[in-house]
Amino acid sequence: MQDIVSKTDLRAELLGRRAAMPPEARSAAARPIRDALLTVPEVEMAGTIAAYVSIGDEPDTRSLLFALWKRGTYVLVPRLLPDGDLDWASYEGPDSLVPGARGCLEPSEPPRGPGAIAGADVVLTPAVAVDRTGVRLGRGGGSYDRALARVGPAILTVALLYDGELVQTLPTEPHDRRVRAVVTPSKGLVRLG
Repeated sequence: MQDIVSKTDLRAELLGRRAAMPPEARSAAARPIRDALLTVPEVEMAGTIAAYVSIGDEPDTRSLLFALWKRGTYVLVPRLLPDGDLDWASYEGPDSLVPGARGCLEPSEPPRGPGAIAGADVVLTPAVAVDRTGVRLGRGGGSYDRALARVGPAILTVALLYDGELVQTLPTEPHDRRVRAVVTPSKGLVRLG
């Protein structure tokens, strides 16, 4: 990938690539991502997983959320707070999601508080790209950097990406939180470090 000076430029380039993907390609990526995650030992053993409901061109998480919930995993999904932080509530199936802030689907269950993510055994996070050291490029709001700051260092944190979004290096700032792994349609789970 070419050297791009700013996160803003890089984010715009990568989001442009996502927007240009045919809907069938985006849809086809969801199954291998889901299947790879469901076989990760930490995910198989997890009592609680913090995940998210995908929006727009992100890799689709709906079938993954449903599969985790159906097998008895306690799934937390975020609610966007007015200050940009994330609160968490339980996912109780697709009918438990309601329209929320900025076009996101959010849980209708009672909120558990921003600190609820600290109790998760695995954390799944959106990203626009991740580099080989775990630096994560998000959408720029800082919501997930704040949430990931509450997660212990031994917890598996995984970003869901399309092929081509695991890159060699990304620009980083002191507030950026790294993830420990990514999952892509063609590579499955890739541990970083």
